[in-house]
Amino acid sequence: MTGKAVGTPMSRVEGRLKVTGGATYAAEHVIPGLVYGVIVSSTVSRGTITGIDTSKAMASPGVLRVLTDFTGVRLAFDSRQVNFFGQPVAIVVATSLEQAEHGASLVQMSYATQPGLTDIDAPAAVPQPAPGNPDYSRGDADAALHSAHTVVDNNFTILRENHNPMELGSTIAQWDGGKLTLWDKTQWVQGTQREVAAALRVAVEDVRIISPFVGGAFGSQGRTWEHQLLAAFAAREVGRPVKIVLTRKQMYTGTGYRPTSRQRVAIGADADGRISAIVHEARTETARYAPYAERLTELSGFMYGGPNARTQYRLVPLDVNLPTFMRGPGLSTGAFALESSVDQLAHELGIDPIELRLRNEPTVDESNDLPFSSRRLADCYRTGAQHFGWQQRSPVPRARKEGNLLIGMGMAVGAYHAFGSATDVLARIHADGTAEVFTATSDSGPGTYTSATQVAADALGLPTSRVRFTLGDSSLPRAPVHAGSQTMVSVGSAVFTACNALRDSIVRMAVVDPASPLHGVKPDDVSVDNGRLYVTADPGRGETYQQILGRRGWPSVDTTQVWEPGDVGSRFSSYSYGAVFAEVSVDESLGLVRIRRMFAAYDAGRVVSPKLAHSQALSGMIQGIGMSLLESTVLDHRDGRVVNANLADYLVPVNADVTELDAVFVNAEDTALDPIGVKGLGEVVMVGVPAAIANAVFNATGRRPLDLPITLEKML
Repeated sequence: MTGKAVGTPMSRVEGRLKVTGGATYAAEHVIPGLVYGVIVSSTVSRGTITGIDTSKAMASPGVLRVLTDFTGVRLAFDSRQVNFFGQPVAIVVATSLEQAEHGASLVQMSYATQPGLTDIDAPAAVPQPAPGNPDYSRGDADAALHSAHTVVDNNFTILRENHNPMELGSTIAQWDGGKLTLWDKTQWVQGTQREVAAALRVAVEDVRIISPFVGGAFGSQGRTWEHQLLAAFAAREVGRPVKIVLTRKQMYTGTGYRPTSRQRVAIGADADGRISAIVHEARTETARYAPYAERLTELSGFMYGGPNARTQYRLVPLDVNLPTFMRGPGLSTGAFALESSVDQLAHELGIDPIELRLRNEPTVDESNDLPFSSRRLADCYRTGAQHFGWQQRSPVPRARKEGNLLIGMGMAVGAYHAFGSATDVLARIHADGTAEVFTATSDSGPGTYTSATQVAADALGLPTSRVRFTLGDSSLPRAPVHAGSQTMVSVGSAVFTACNALRDSIVRMAVVDPASPLHGVKPDDVSVDNGRLYVTADPGRGETYQQILGRRGWPSVDTTQVWEPGDVGSRFSSYSYGAVFAEVSVDESLGLVRIRRMFAAYDAGRVVSPKLAHSQALSGMIQGIGMSLLESTVLDHRDGRVVNANLADYLVPVNADVTELDAVFVNAEDTALDPIGVKGLGEVVMVGVPAAIANAVFNATGRRPLDLPITLEKML
């Protein structure tokens, strides 16, 4: 793939709209006759509703309805029971938001409670097999551990994390006869379309989801939640358009989270650092009413070569709301334990952490015996080490000190599965020489609007200013969920395919048209630049898209094409990779950990949009800082309440926490995976960051962090 746009550090095409307020988010659409719904949430974690007194709410000014019977909509749980603290149990609909909020405060609920189980470590919390995650084994890892020269064996804890994007969960629902339109915050417009249709028992084609802009999600809107379904249900019940916007507090129980985890990792190696065995056992919390499983132990099966490995992953059903995807789901969690253990192994053997990893670099994916479609992780090590100044690191903990500060350097590795899904794209050239490209993907922040525009522009031979990319509408051609780092592989490849097909069809029109200067030329001998088709060997001979369409009197010409990944997943092991480096300071008296600088080198395939890719890398580091040092969702296990469900007590990184961050990308296009050579970036930039920080803390202090977040009391 060649052209002028791909690889150019281009600013976001929708950037001006966003910074000037011109971008309309889900809750901002102006709908005539709109009324407001506020969800009343349960205050127990398990039990039965024995009574609901709505009289005071109904008598409150502006209140239109109080909905307490949800049998008209199919939810993920039995709404007749209380399954978790914060579960929707009623909806107050009023003519203003303030009236709905006041009415909701007047609804009185009574419960027959049962003992709730919300603690993953409680004796009654029984682990169960995780769907889609069978136990894995090669060789005899346990026996190899017993005979290894050096063994590290640790248990790790990571507390629950919530996403906390800027935009709250928001939905406006409007019925027109039997047809429903939702203006919604979602990462999967067509997935939401299908789930809403199923929940309300209507035809899929009678539901339309509109979501052109998403104000941050990080995975939280990768599935459909109860407030989205209840907005549609309430609108049908009251016969008016209804808007529901979750409060910040409700986000903690309404849109999922990264589940708390418990992990054991044991690694054995010989005296030269050759790994002979890896054992990785893990368990995470899930809702009792539905399973949520992650690929938590995946990296331990293939990241390092070795004859013996064993992984086991279990779920612990609790009386909590359902966890969900959060950036680098599963792999960010698993990498913390694995990469901390590899770092400890290197320390105990007296081998540099990078050298140890290079000695165990596999030639194939030993978990499935597949070749790598590409793996330039060694390049990431070398590039990152050179840029970061890794040679300045002392292997002896506590060797570097500045006043009362202990200084340490650490590194870790991240990887994330690269894959694609079937995608349809409509590409159209207008008679004025502009182009439009359509597909029903989303853009929650990584820059799909921009990167897809760049791919389309190069394929069509147009400047990006003459290409418009449209997304975020379920009525558009099929696209997968905007998650899992698959969007550029899937959507980008489909855009590439459709735009190439459209360009080639117009070339064929010209070469068979006696009136065209290109008549009789072989199609392969025609190039396109700036909207002009010309003979490659004779650039003076050609004409524009406008002239070709104008001669026919056509207002436009278009094509819809499908891209599918084929069998690449059964032939190759495909991952994006990264090597993350961190330098920290630890106050010896206070135990306070601060990030001084971070650097990362990534093998993410072809980088379509370097400016946005760099932004993604930095944002992944920042979220990794949050996971490492700040973020934890705290439950009161007496009733399942999230006690810090706000942005005052739930800490996220702010400017003072973020210092010198930078990243580079190695030249690593992967055309075995897809025609444009990309591998995905949004997830891998998070994986490995917490471990790199924890390893730097060990280098600074000599104390190995086994629990996240690394708070000051753990360092004292």
